[in-house]
Amino acid sequence: MADSFYIPLGDGRWQATAHTTGPWDAGAQHGGPPSALLGRAMQRCRPRDDMIITRFTCEILGAIPVGEISVAARLARPGRSVELLEATMSARGREVARATAWRVRRTGSDSVRSRLPAPPPLPEGPSASPPAGWTDGYISAIEWREVRGGFRAPGPATVWTRMRYPLVPDEAPSPLERVLAVADSGNGASWELDLRRWHFINPELTVHLHREAVGEWVCLDAQTTISAGGAGLATSELSDLTGPVGVGAQSLLVAPRPARP
Repeated sequence: MADSFYIPLGDGRWQATAHTTGPWDAGAQHGGPPSALLGRAMQRCRPRDDMIITRFTCEILGAIPVGEISVAARLARPGRSVELLEATMSARGREVARATAWRVRRTGSDSVRSRLPAPPPLPEGPSASPPAGWTDGYISAIEWREVRGGFRAPGPATVWTRMRYPLVPDEAPSPLERVLAVADSGNGASWELDLRRWHFINPELTVHLHREAVGEWVCLDAQTTISAGGAGLATSELSDLTGPVGVGAQSLLVAPRPARP
């Protein structure tokens, strides 16, 4: 078993390992690892230690295969205080994901405490396992400590998460990578409909951050709203052990699964 989510192949190419496999399709990646890999590419694009990424959006253009992918990043809008970054992910000759991020200059401004509630304490106990019918891979590559709700009960969920493996070999994940690797799990943790009968797929992920996460653990306090007509929204408050760090959101396509013959 590989000891990272991706293995470098050179020239911006990566081999996705089994740890990236999402719960819906054994041949497709979960959205978390690709988001983290795109974030990593953008952080390495003309890096500036005096800046912090405050908004990240990933557009998932199609199923991202558990196989070879290519990643490229560029500085789309340079600036002294604010910069816009772009990154793309391709597989089998087509673009499968596209991301943008704003980074802003660090200043000496005073801190104003977040009005979001503090996260609950990190619980002890074993990591949650995937329910019957969910494809394993990504689920076991992340440690899940459930406070309320979670994979086995519908409704809002609060869960602490930690990557069991580095994103790439021999490299500690950055704070941004740790958040992006799990922020796409809000809709899965706070599911409202039986996934054996329904799709609730997000074509995008947007994360806003007001500071960098500290440590390995990231908490998702997630809930999902679904309205008649096939649209849904999953939102997550994101925290580390010291307090809130930002919020995530996923728009959802909600549709019945095709009946099996």
